[in-house]
Amino acid sequence: MNRVLTRNDVEAACLGGAVLGGGGGGWRNDGRRMGELAVTMGTPRLTGLSELADTDVVLTVSAVGAPAATDRYLEPVDYLRAVQLLMEVMDLRPSALITNENGGAATLNGWLQAACLGIPVLDAPCNGRAHPTGIMGSMGLHLVPSYVSVQTAVGGDTRLDKRLEVVARGGLAAASMLVRQAAVQTGGLVAVARNPVQARYVREHGAPGAISQAIGLGQAMLDAPAAKRTQAAAAFLGGKVVARGVVTSFVLETRGGFDIGRLGLSGDGEAFTLTFWNEYMTLDGHSRLATFPDLIMTFDPEGLPVTSAELREGREVQVLTVPASRLILGSGMRDKALFVVAEEAVGKTIIPYAFAE
Repeated sequence: MNRVLTRNDVEAACLGGAVLGGGGGGWRNDGRRMGELAVTMGTPRLTGLSELADTDVVLTVSAVGAPAATDRYLEPVDYLRAVQLLMEVMDLRPSALITNENGGAATLNGWLQAACLGIPVLDAPCNGRAHPTGIMGSMGLHLVPSYVSVQTAVGGDTRLDKRLEVVARGGLAAASMLVRQAAVQTGGLVAVARNPVQARYVREHGAPGAISQAIGLGQAMLDAPAAKRTQAAAAFLGGKVVARGVVTSFVLETRGGFDIGRLGLSGDGEAFTLTFWNEYMTLDGHSRLATFPDLIMTFDPEGLPVTSAELREGREVQVLTVPASRLILGSGMRDKALFVVAEEAVGKTIIPYAFAE
């Protein structure tokens, strides 16, 4: 599989990616802007793992930060600069780029860099859904004793004296934390390039086919009437709409480069509670209905996905859930240790549900 990405792919990728973002994964408008710029400036290509040799180098690109941060400032050129900076400090040219996750913006990570640098986007992201921490999207590299992480982060408004270009080299957890702090210092968001690996590693630990899945999902939703979009998403992914109602309470705090909060939902005589740490972590009604990495996603009445950062009291929403077994997930979703911080962040039990025997 080796094809040129088009303007039609941009809209489908933004829509399907936003659903697979599970409440996070960036803003759909940002993804559309980046995608349209990519197909205007060049010919970004999507390629499969079968097109790469095992030893070809693959580079991860992403955005890191809190979507609700009010001072976030990131320009398209920052994504390009992050890749160029890593290529300079490591003296390498990757054979392909992968995004860290799916999301309204994240699914299109790499498209602009691909168009400008002539490096294809690989249909094998680190994870087929969005996740809160960088280490969750690192394909289990934290378990490789000899691996040295190299990460570059770029962002911030020069006019506010918040512009940063950061190079971090060291242990994966420490380097990821430094990048997260760079996002805090720049106002909430940075463009990142990180963690070169060989294609054989991506084949074993990434999420092959997840970009195609996002585009296919988005196209299925675009082909459906507005009133049926949520049902189209549920049918495509093998999930179900479990709740409809009005947001009765909403609390969001941006802390440490994350959006953390919870919301209450009431409808049809039932009450529901959702927690989020950028992405939705838990959905409770009369019992636990879904737990990360299950997909939990909110939609407006017209069937358009709504991220956790976009919700407010009084908004009418639908809630879709998809079991994790129906998603394309990378190695980061199979390590219990990475879920401890998620439990601490939202104050909910997650591990026994996510790793039930």
